[in-house]
Amino acid sequence: MDPAPADTDDAAAGAHPIYANAPRSVEFNKLRKRLIRHTREALEKFSMVRAGEKWLVALSGGKDSYGMLALLLDLKWRGLLPVELLVCNLDQGQPNFPKHILPQYLSGIGVPHRIEYKDTYSIVTSKLPVGATYCSLCSRLRRGNLYRIAREEGCTALVLGHHRDDSLETFFMNLFHGGKVAAMPPRLLNDEGDIEVLRPLIYCGEDDLQRFSDAMAFPIIPCDLCGSQDGLERNAMKAMLADIEKRMPGRKDVMIRAMGNINASHMLDTKLFDFNALFDKRTAT
Repeated sequence: MDPAPADTDDAAAGAHPIYANAPRSVEFNKLRKRLIRHTREALEKFSMVRAGEKWLVALSGGKDSYGMLALLLDLKWRGLLPVELLVCNLDQGQPNFPKHILPQYLSGIGVPHRIEYKDTYSIVTSKLPVGATYCSLCSRLRRGNLYRIAREEGCTALVLGHHRDDSLETFFMNLFHGGKVAAMPPRLLNDEGDIEVLRPLIYCGEDDLQRFSDAMAFPIIPCDLCGSQDGLERNAMKAMLADIEKRMPGRKDVMIRAMGNINASHMLDTKLFDFNALFDKRTAT
């Protein structure tokens, strides 16, 4: 697949087929360029790309994973992402899951893909009481299967569509409920040490991804097919961040940048900073 010229501005002309029906408006082009800029920044800043490797791109059918796929295909089409992409959807056996949507869509735009059926839904419902939130256990089982598929396909990385807001929500959940300062990292190595997890959308805002998805008219598959929703804690963090952003626009971007600007000597973690050394320095003068 030959890349299009790098200076192409039109969202439809000279782009990957996923953009064939994209709007040609100035507003959409600005949105697309902003998302591309944030994605390229994450890829470069966290050294995610090694030429010639193969990535397994997880596609759930939601706005975030569709947006990630479109942005990665855009970069690859322009010759800016020298890796092989294999899209994977894990059909987990949720009731009424529309099995035809993703393979039809991916085949229609010529994207290599693998659709894997693994009934983790029955496992989750057998282990949790009626009315419980399935998301946490469901996510762990999904991740394990995606690691397996990545190994089978010779992929070195699993690429996920978590964005800026996901990371901020996780940060505040850990802060308020876990008593620790931690968020979703842009890049990590799995416990076995053979597959990396990459989050190239870590600087992309959820509101931008929603607007991008709406404009691209992706065939969205709802995430509530199993009747379970994300936990109350994450929903509370989402509402809190939305209120902060409404009252003080731009705070989410400031907060995500703050995560990369940590002054260890001004925190309270003795594992990160040797406070005893301050006494040694003082007495030595």
